[in-house]
Amino acid sequence: MERDNRMRDGAYITGVPGATQLLFAGGETMFHARDARHITLFGLTIAGAGNRLTGGTPGLVYLRGVSSLAMEDCTIAESPRSGLVLEYCGGHVGTCGISGCKDSGLFSLDATGLEITGNRIHHCGNNGIQVWRSRKGEDGTIIAHNRIHHIKALDGGGKNGNGVVIFRAASVNVTGNRISDCATSAVRSNAGSNCQITGNSCERLGEIALHAESGFEGAVIANNVIDTAAAGISIANFDHGGRLAVCSGNVVRNLKFHEDGSETDGRGAGISVEADTVLSNNVVEGAPGAGISIGWGAALRDVSATGNVVRDAGIGIAVSVAPGAGKALIADNLISGARDGAILGMKWRQVATGDLTAEGAEAVPGIAIERNHVS
Repeated sequence: MERDNRMRDGAYITGVPGATQLLFAGGETMFHARDARHITLFGLTIAGAGNRLTGGTPGLVYLRGVSSLAMEDCTIAESPRSGLVLEYCGGHVGTCGISGCKDSGLFSLDATGLEITGNRIHHCGNNGIQVWRSRKGEDGTIIAHNRIHHIKALDGGGKNGNGVVIFRAASVNVTGNRISDCATSAVRSNAGSNCQITGNSCERLGEIALHAESGFEGAVIANNVIDTAAAGISIANFDHGGRLAVCSGNVVRNLKFHEDGSETDGRGAGISVEADTVLSNNVVEGAPGAGISIGWGAALRDVSATGNVVRDAGIGIAVSVAPGAGKALIADNLISGARDGAILGMKWRQVATGDLTAEGAEAVPGIAIERNHVS
């Protein structure tokens, strides 16, 4: 790493926000620090200026092993890779602007007490904020009150195209963010146990807006607003260890199938859950598939769905009755304008029962259906 770019412990670099501009002239990185206790960056505009990063450096600003970072009122723009890369770092990144990065706006690996608050992250090539761990474990990063928008998936969807993506990082709190116009999801948590996704405003997402999947135990998805997405909320992959969640108080509306009308990858569904989950007091409106989907094949265990409102859906509530599916309680929900049936038993994508709210409807072992209101 070039000696001139290495910041030592205690480095304090300050400028005038919007006026102090530093243009990258090419090389391994613009700023780099390693194994420092305190680093402060304030009021700097750091621009890639169309030059390439050499030597495999992942970001225009690359900090590793900084235990107390204070980065505020800075701008990072036009990085040929990621904008800000933090490895084994703690501290605060706040009121910064990060845009035009080819990869991610901000990437954190193995954080040690990190807060990411009040930033503006937009027009990035793959992800807005990434919080990863090299192995599953407690992370504790707080991601709050950021504005994230126009995130593409230049390297393909799934792990890319997300406003916030969490991977193997436990106890991450994602709250009060405004996330819109992402190719894939607003928030995607993969194998992140005990994560909380609360109070976010999410609009115009290309796939599932809020997603907890694969190898997590413990998730809270509550009090979010989702408007216009392929699907609203998915708490999935019980077959890969995804279980134990609360999904409550969310408003989900204006969902869509593919342009050809297909519902692959859960498109058209409002809220989908699988195992050991309380699903309560949500409102779903305008889901061309199922307003609420409980279970997928044999992946259903101990779900309680109560007090939800489902309006203008294809199926009000779909519940798995496939071989091996477990128990569910569906009670005290209000279902209005479900075109294909209020509550239907499903075997994967195929309807397997009549409307289970109809008078004289067949009983399904393990599925308790009580006091639902249908109109």
